Amino acid sequence: MSKDLGVRNPSAGIDLCGLNTTGLVRYNTREAELVELAVARGEATLTAHGALRALTGQHTGRSAKDKFVVRDATTDSQIWWDNNKPMTPEAFDTLHADMVAHAKDLDLFVQDLVGGADADYALKSRVITEYAWHALFIRNLLIRPDRADLAGFMPELTILNLPSFRADPARHGCRSETVIAVDLVRGLVLIGGTSYAGEMKKSVFTALNYLLPARGVMPMHCSANVGPDGDTAVFFGLSGTGKTTLSADPKRTLIGDDEHGWGEHGVFNFEGGCYAKTIRLSREAEPEIFGTTERFGTVLENVVLDEHRIPDFHDGSLTENTRCAYPLHYIPNASATGISEHPHNIIMLTADAFGVMPPIAKLTPEQAMYHFLSGYTAKVAGTEKGVTEPEATFSTCFGAPFMPRHPSEYGDLLRRLINDHKVNCWLVNTGWTGGAYGEGQRMPIKATRALLSAALDGSLDNAEFRTDANFGFAVPVAVEGVDSAILDPRSTWTDKAAYDASANRLVGMFIENFAKFEAHVDGSVLDAAPGFKAAAE
Repeated sequence: MSKDLGVRNPSAGIDLCGLNTTGLVRYNTREAELVELAVARGEATLTAHGALRALTGQHTGRSAKDKFVVRDATTDSQIWWDNNKPMTPEAFDTLHADMVAHAKDLDLFVQDLVGGADADYALKSRVITEYAWHALFIRNLLIRPDRADLAGFMPELTILNLPSFRADPARHGCRSETVIAVDLVRGLVLIGGTSYAGEMKKSVFTALNYLLPARGVMPMHCSANVGPDGDTAVFFGLSGTGKTTLSADPKRTLIGDDEHGWGEHGVFNFEGGCYAKTIRLSREAEPEIFGTTERFGTVLENVVLDEHRIPDFHDGSLTENTRCAYPLHYIPNASATGISEHPHNIIMLTADAFGVMPPIAKLTPEQAMYHFLSGYTAKVAGTEKGVTEPEATFSTCFGAPFMPRHPSEYGDLLRRLINDHKVNCWLVNTGWTGGAYGEGQRMPIKATRALLSAALDGSLDNAEFRTDANFGFAVPVAVEGVDSAILDPRSTWTDKAAYDASANRLVGMFIENFAKFEAHVDGSVLDAAPGFKAAAE
């Protein structure tokens, strides 16, 4: 059998982190074989258009409460333990040994891949999976080295992913039968008891988030694109804020849609693919992403198929978190290198369901750090069980679950880079105007795109600005092609007193949330807090 399809003696030049399986180990199997094997093994189904559809069972999203980081002499002082659950080295070693024993008779798939398009900061990652479709997924999502570079591949991070393994909380120091255990010093991740493929991708992101700041590189949970004149834009935003949609601009080249680094050479994608949400995906609204779902090699995760195996992207009966995973080159205007210059603009997206935030505001570096550390958006009624009215969500650095270090490290690094490279920073609200959710209406996408275009092409720099009374940032008074009324949220509310009450409530939430960061930032950042300008008037 060819080396592409498998080897029976994995110890011959291939480090499998202690595994000694009697099963078949397939090494860097390519897409066509992985699709064939996934179907033949009953792991997945071909759709009518040739994509591969897989179901993940009870876990249709990340198991954040089951993720642990090894706490040892090195990581003890480096990890933000308020946000990361510790695991002892002894428990990790026991878990590793038990997973190795569990795998002794399994057929396995090994993919040697890279996290990081900038060669100076790339993380060589070996991913060992039990499922063929998981191997295809991670092959789509990370960067695939040239075949010639695989012979001497020495991984810096190894991920062992065995969904059929069941952890024992008493024995392994975890919470349930599901476990994601990360040893950042040894560069080893153990995943068991879940079939959700996103755990592998986010494990690479977690490792890079730990390693890169010490080298002066800012890891970012963001999308990024670049204009024809080389003007790079970075888009931060939590789920539902429009990060993927707004960065997918046919007039600009897509660098990536989720994870990037910003270092001395500029911005670079961590990934070689995209992991896009598909719930309510339409050909009309997002033609580029929709087109990938009809390509051979794309993985559809938890998408419902009709009797003709045609995906029904409006069916959320399995989960609202339906996804597609595809290589970046499936997008027509995607960057071939995943690398671009230092950003000209940073956009922080929020979907404010309280109807308080303006559709766009310009931020100082200190305000940018404040809002980056805050990571605000809002859930709306009906999105989750028990949510009956708008609910503020603060996810620091727009990606708290993947931040092993203290947020202030990332915030300080971001502010320094913004200052060094004279970057314009903008806060864009894609949420509600004219009232809170249920009374007002969603910010018109046409207006959002017009404001974003004005920010990116520089025309907004010459606009007249006012100072927002609640948040202290600069808001344009008039922008060509945009109804000036929506630029002043208070004016769009019929009941002005109700607006003031909603604004005061949201300001209070910001201040309460930021209290945990106050000891870690300087006075200029504290002065950027909402309510500061209003108090001075």
